[in-house]
Amino acid sequence: MVAFGKKLKDRQIQEWQGYYINYKLMKKKVKQYDNQIKAGSLDRRHVLKDFSRMLDNQIERIVLFMLEQQGLLASRISDLNKQQESLQEQPDISKIIELRESYRDVGRDLLKLLFFVEINAIGLRKILKKFDKRFGYRFTDYYVKTRANHPYSQLQQVFKHVGLGAVVGAISRNLADLQDRQGSYLSIYDQPSLPLQDSVVDSLQAAVDRLSHSTNFLNFLAQHALIMQEEFPTPVEEQVDDQRYHFMSLILNLANTFLYMVNTYIIVPTADDYSMSLGAAATVCGIVIGAMAVAQIFSSVYFSAWSNRSYFRPLVFSSIVLFVGNIMYALAYDLKSIPVLLIGRIFCGLGSARAVNRRYISDCVPLKIRMQASAGFVSASALGMACGPALAGLLQTNFKIYKLTFNQDTLPGWLMAFAWLVYLIWLWISFREPATETEVNTGPQEPANNVENDVLENGITQPLLLKVEDNQQDDENDQEYDESEEAPEESRQPANSIAEAYRLLTPSVKVQLLIYFMLKYAMEVLLSESSVVTTYYFSWSTGTVAIFLACLGLTVLPINVVVGSYISNMFEDRQILLVSEIMVFLGILGSFHIVSPYTVPQYVCSGLIMFVAAEVLEGVNLSLLSRVMSSRLSRGTYNGGLLSTEAGTFARVIADVTITLAGYLGQSKLLNVTLLPSLLICLASIIATCYTYNSLY
Repeated sequence: MVAFGKKLKDRQIQEWQGYYINYKLMKKKVKQYDNQIKAGSLDRRHVLKDFSRMLDNQIERIVLFMLEQQGLLASRISDLNKQQESLQEQPDISKIIELRESYRDVGRDLLKLLFFVEINAIGLRKILKKFDKRFGYRFTDYYVKTRANHPYSQLQQVFKHVGLGAVVGAISRNLADLQDRQGSYLSIYDQPSLPLQDSVVDSLQAAVDRLSHSTNFLNFLAQHALIMQEEFPTPVEEQVDDQRYHFMSLILNLANTFLYMVNTYIIVPTADDYSMSLGAAATVCGIVIGAMAVAQIFSSVYFSAWSNRSYFRPLVFSSIVLFVGNIMYALAYDLKSIPVLLIGRIFCGLGSARAVNRRYISDCVPLKIRMQASAGFVSASALGMACGPALAGLLQTNFKIYKLTFNQDTLPGWLMAFAWLVYLIWLWISFREPATETEVNTGPQEPANNVENDVLENGITQPLLLKVEDNQQDDENDQEYDESEEAPEESRQPANSIAEAYRLLTPSVKVQLLIYFMLKYAMEVLLSESSVVTTYYFSWSTGTVAIFLACLGLTVLPINVVVGSYISNMFEDRQILLVSEIMVFLGILGSFHIVSPYTVPQYVCSGLIMFVAAEVLEGVNLSLLSRVMSSRLSRGTYNGGLLSTEAGTFARVIADVTITLAGYLGQSKLLNVTLLPSLLICLASIIATCYTYNSLY
């Protein structure tokens, strides 16, 4: 792929070339420092001092130029305001139109400045990361904290852009005044909710939103979805997104995510009772629950491939298969057939369209709302996880209609079958198949003289510093310093097979996937065996188990709020990652039945500690994974989202099989036997984390 330095050079505004961050020079300087330290001609303290001074000089040049341009824009607006005041006394339609166009010209120049700020901030973040990676320092933390908190901070000018916001407000207000001269005395400050119909103002607002609106919580929540984005999307790509996007279609994808998670967890409180009613052991519930995950291993691949051609047809197929699977699950009770029960769950797994849901958000949702959509994907999953067991607790009844039994075992199947039928009808009526990129690109062509304005109006497409540019190959290969050359075309192509995708994984990515495997395994053991364990030790009813599982599910979003809004601002991701792993380890350790009697407080507290720590770990782990994964895995069938899904699904399958096999040893040994692999895998992931990050940092 094209190196960042090459992209930076191509995106620069020619007349401002001397004011951008000199990324190429600083990159070569980092290499020079490295060689001098290895040769013993330079000590590290001198390197830190010299590099800090160089960064200060770079930022000072950028900020002074930015302030100079802000002053020029403010001066132009002041002159235009004087013209506007004279027009209020003697209105002239032609001069009003000319004045509006002059304000728009100022707005377009402001877009240039916003793009200038963004591209320099990305370059600054990248060179800081490269320095840390080379020398094993946490120099970034030191530099940002000391510079950003200083009363004379120039770095804050890059992040806060208060002056730029004031210029945006001045342009918006004056264009609003000139837009409507029908006698209204209200300004934009009186009616802030009313949109101003002007393309330049819309572009400015989108640019400012990209710089400041995306909060840490949204970033943190969105990264759970592992929906990876390109570093510098082009105006054409942004136009394609807008033309392919359909709000109701997005809602339908989120509804599919929610219903599938409800479908997954609604049977957990009653799976053991259902197994026993069909003549099997209670621990067969592991196979019943896990059958859905087994099928999902295969469905994730073909749905991911299918979504390259269509989104509507896979969702229709998913709904039909899930409808049939839930009907079979419900009928197994009256048929007295374990095979029908398992086949029903396999059908449900074959209908898992989460790969399609991810791809729709990644490919069809515009960048300006993609983070919110990604956060919605995670929220829908968390809500479904909580609602599934809660619904199971409400379905405590028993009656027959003709020869069909409706009780706590079969009602989850009947309810979900009805829900998928309603969803299928809604899908058929409301979903709009996105136009293919070929269809979009062959649409009406815009005049050539509008191209530059489009570049500026769509240029600000990512929030600063905390985005997924980290996954670019430029950061993966620190040995490459010649930015005048492009990588071969094939190096930018997505992976064509699971094997090729695996070869693209670096050691750090493999560790992140191991952590993801571990936490999914531990969570699946806790959830899937909860009904068997609590019935054996505490004689809990189905309703009590359902309440316990629902309470666990309801912790997901509050924990994400706390971590995303507060903890992630106080500590590094790597620190949160390691502490979370240790807490998962302690939660698993505390769950073992070593001393009799085994009490409810011990089980509930240990399970809660493990589950909450695993949720924190999942968010931080996927955040790091999205940064270090190759950009070739951000698109195509075999993408990063698919790899993480497969790792998590394999973990769930192995956990459910472990529960069933451990059941042959007796229910008295089930808890300890299933917890032991969780403990060992968790310990292995902690060791791998310490080793990997000590070698990298």
